[in-house]
This record gives sequence, structure tokens and C-alpha cells, in this order.
Amino acid sequence: MLKRIVICIAFILPMLVCSRAKAQASDIDELARMEDTLSLMADSMYFAFIPDMRPAYCEQFVKKLVKALKVPNSYNYPFDRLKGKINIIYPEDKSFRMFNWVIAPSEMSRRYYAAIQMPGEQLKLYPLLDYSAEVAKKEEDTVLSNTRWYGCLYYRIITHEVDGRPVYTMFGLNEASPISNKKIMDPMVFEDKGPVFGAPIFSIGSKTKPGEPVKRFILEYKKGVQVGLNWDDDLKAVYFDKLVSQINDPNRKYTYVPSGEYDGFKWGNEMWQLVHDLISVQVLKNGEAPSGAPIKPQE
Repeated sequence: MLKRIVICIAFILPMLVCSRAKAQASDIDELARMEDTLSLMADSMYFAFIPDMRPAYCEQFVKKLVKALKVPNSYNYPFDRLKGKINIIYPEDKSFRMFNWVIAPSEMSRRYYAAIQMPGEQLKLYPLLDYSAEVAKKEEDTVLSNTRWYGCLYYRIITHEVDGRPVYTMFGLNEASPISNKKIMDPMVFEDKGPVFGAPIFSIGSKTKPGEPVKRFILEYKKGVQVGLNWDDDLKAVYFDKLVSQINDPNRKYTYVPSGEYDGFKWGNEMWQLVHDLISVQVLKNGEAPSGAPIKPQE
């Protein structure tokens, strides 16, 4: 009897493996076809001749993307072609990935979209709903969720451990205002109910809640100027432009421009510790050559 069982297993196992391989190949083919469609749909939601139609095209894109992600094991499909149309970004530990994009319904407005996909054979997806316009003056102090998200376009994720669990610092850009832009460091953790944005891990005091640290770090500055906020491997730190008002009015962030000096953050004691003058600025006299002074890191 045992010999018969072994013989049966020997015959059946290769058939199961072959069947599974064929199913996976079929899933990949289906995802490839859907990716081609998504790439075309992305062009419509970005460049539709009538801007008012772009949100409708975006809604169709979202439905198609969700349908694609419902294909078994879609998390392992890289969507390499779609990366040329939208941001698809992972943390270092590959514990999730984020699909992220922005559309312009008009010349003066922006709408941000994102969804977090968790690994697994079956789809587990958290859509992010842009709430940045409603947060207003409490934007640095408000803890948010996937249904109340500070919308932006992410360009980097850095992972640290706080109290024994991972905290993901998300670096993003928000250009929704017609007169200013914002660069953001927004911590994210996963709770039982889903992603939570904002955490007291910055050594900067809140202006609206004295005695408490801010929950996210935001640089707001004049439209049209270049401002850096990013990680630098050589410095082992986050650097950012120190900003000043062109009209000497600190309350009008839309007048802020880079001063030529750089502050930053270094990670220590489970917090982002503020470092003033992270990159020293060398003042030269007329005709004097620089002597190897540090240069501003590029994004």
C-alpha cells in the first residue's frame, strides 16, 4: 500500500507543479495585457484635451488598476512599463508598495492619488484619499489615516525602528497651491486598521501645541524655486534648504526662497534630530577659489 501511495505522489506532484506554473504564466500574461491598457489610460488622465474630463479618466484608471491587482500574486509583478507613467515605490524591506500619481483638473489645481498594496497571493489594498486641503494650519500636528491622507507625490521612503516596530518616513512633494509648493517628511506606521500618517519623531516643537513635537515636517516655499529635502548617503543625514522670506515676512510662506544655507536631520534616539548648518557654507572673497567645501547634494 505504501509503495502505491509513493508511486501516486511521484506521478501527481509533477502534474500539480506543472499546473501551477501554467496558472502563474497565464496570470503574468493577463497582467502584461492589463498593464498595456493602464499605460494608455494614464495618458488620458494626464493629457485629456478637456481638463474637466481628467478626473473621469482617472476614475477609470483606478478601476482598471484594482482589477489588475486582484489577479493572484500580482504583488510579484513589477509593472515596469507603468512605472514610466506613475510612481511605484517600495521601502527597503519590501513590506509594501505604493502606487502614486497626480492629475491636473485645471491649470490652478492638483489632485493626488495613491494606494498601498500589501504582499500576498490575494489582494490587500489601502486606497489613500487626499485630505491635505482640509488640514490647513494643523498640517504639522494632525495624525491622519488612509481615508484622510496628506496628498503628495512620494519620491523616497526611509525605514527605522521605533518601539520595536518599523516607521516609514515618506518624502513627498505637494504642488496643489497656486502660489506655493511643499516638501514633506511624513512618518507612516501600520496599525490593525491600516496605515497611520504622522508621528512625534521630530525634534522640532509644535507652534500650535506647545510642548509637543510636530507630527510631520513641512517646507513651504515660493512657486517656481527649487528646494531640496532628501537623504544624502555621504552625510548619513537628511538635508534641506534653509528658507527665508523675500519680503522679510515669515508669515507669508509663498515668499520663502533658499538662503544658500542648509540644515538637516540625523537619526538618533528613535527620532529625527534637527541639525543646524548641516552643510557648511564657505564665504569667498573676490577672486578666491573654493578649497573643497561641501557642495549641496542633488536630488
